[in-house]
Amino acid sequence: MVSVDALTVEFGGTTLFKDISFVINPKDRIALMGKNGAGKSTLLKILAGVRQPTRGSVSVPKDCTVCYLPQHMLTEDGRTVFEEASQAFAHLREMEAEIEAMNKELAERTDYESESYMALIEKVATVSEKFYAIDMTHFEEDVEKALLGLGFHRSDFDRPVSEFSGGWRMRIELAKLLLQSPDVLLLDEPTNHLDIESVEWLEDFIAASPMAVVVISHDRRFIDNITTRTIEVTMGRIYDYKANYSHYLELRKERRQQQQKQYDDQQKQIAEAREFIERFKGTYSKTYQVQSKVKWLEKLELVEVDEEDTSALRLKFPPCPRSGSYPVIADGVGKSYDGKTVFANASFMIERGDKVAFAGRNGEGKSTMVKAIMREIEHEGSLALGHNVQIGYFAQNSASLLDGELTVFQTIDDIAVGDVRLKIRDLLGAFMFGGEENQKKVKVLSGGERVRLCLVKLLLEPVNLLILDEPTNHLDLKSKDILKQALRDFDGTLILVSHDRDFLDGLVTKVYEFGDGRVREHLCGINEFLEKKKVLQ
Repeated sequence: MVSVDALTVEFGGTTLFKDISFVINPKDRIALMGKNGAGKSTLLKILAGVRQPTRGSVSVPKDCTVCYLPQHMLTEDGRTVFEEASQAFAHLREMEAEIEAMNKELAERTDYESESYMALIEKVATVSEKFYAIDMTHFEEDVEKALLGLGFHRSDFDRPVSEFSGGWRMRIELAKLLLQSPDVLLLDEPTNHLDIESVEWLEDFIAASPMAVVVISHDRRFIDNITTRTIEVTMGRIYDYKANYSHYLELRKERRQQQQKQYDDQQKQIAEAREFIERFKGTYSKTYQVQSKVKWLEKLELVEVDEEDTSALRLKFPPCPRSGSYPVIADGVGKSYDGKTVFANASFMIERGDKVAFAGRNGEGKSTMVKAIMREIEHEGSLALGHNVQIGYFAQNSASLLDGELTVFQTIDDIAVGDVRLKIRDLLGAFMFGGEENQKKVKVLSGGERVRLCLVKLLLEPVNLLILDEPTNHLDLKSKDILKQALRDFDGTLILVSHDRDFLDGLVTKVYEFGDGRVREHLCGINEFLEKKKVLQ
């Protein structure tokens, strides 16, 4: 369907990838994997036609529709949410007008035997067949289903797009793409702004759709659930696996072991050849053999071992001061904005050592409750912190509070104490600040880089109550694994707001569900909670 042939991308004297080729077939579900900077997003942009390669080509059939959701995109401000989502069907209105114009032209022309007349008849038939194959009768219902599935309320439909944040605008754009029913859908980090229910809805939608999907995502559960093929971009080339992410990890490990064996065998042969040349280069009787080995070395194609981070970095929070038995006690807590109740009469007690998740659709009060606990907002009822509670807090605005004049290294060096000071560079490397990156000033970092730096700071502060609001949005899979293990080992109390099911799995043992103005306690892990919700639906 879509053919990629000998694609090469070079910039700034660096080759991102060279002579890569593959085909996207109908109904393919492909995960693009590789470390940050390997070229995944660049490749997706080239597939979408918004960027051109240095060399090579992407061939897309004329009747093939390709839709692309980048990481950052803003919808127009002049429409309501429903009107903007309905733009998905604007091309059908254009097709309808085109058919009408062609039929009018056919009625007016009299050159019935000409080639152009016959070509016009054929074009009318082709466009009409495509147009009438699409069921337009239920398009408003389809728009409604998509918007509700992605977390909007009916009361949002008539609100101007301008009232919504960038994350919600991304949802509108995603709804538009899904409603267009493209042949190929390209998604760059689509789950970053979705809650768990919306992610599950998107998985079900993709599973039931005939379209091909190519996705970049750091949400392990999401890509495992929707993909059946993994293309790894590494060291300027690709490896294509007919497997989902988890199976790909096993196959990649086997491939690297084979490469390492081939590399070791070749290095042994090279060493033996060089030793022979050095030993016999002045011996007349061995001249032919020496020249033969020299030529062999000159023509030898060296085996490369794909890069892989083998550092088993295991980070631990500093020992935390002991808090009281109940770090957080809520009694009849409520919050309203502009007459709308977010939640009311919420009562719960979080015990020392608990690891809990705040779950629920976006806008149901998870972050509001966090702000109430942090005493950033006023509220009804009583919210008490226990004896000697020392809080480490990560919020979405934490990144803006960093000192822009410090370097990345200085930011961490200023707060690191004890043995961890010896691991600062390893720690920064694990969160993608390796090499020269840790000498950058904070003020030149992107939003995602600042988020990662905030999380590194949290790993060093001696606290006994950690409150993390969506900490994983800008982390790759390796960084998430490091953070998750550190949180598992953390001997304090943890409150976690996250939509990443894989990250929460095995980490939290209690879930507080926010929805319909209430807060409900579930004494179970995230998977059991989600299964219970499915049974009740």
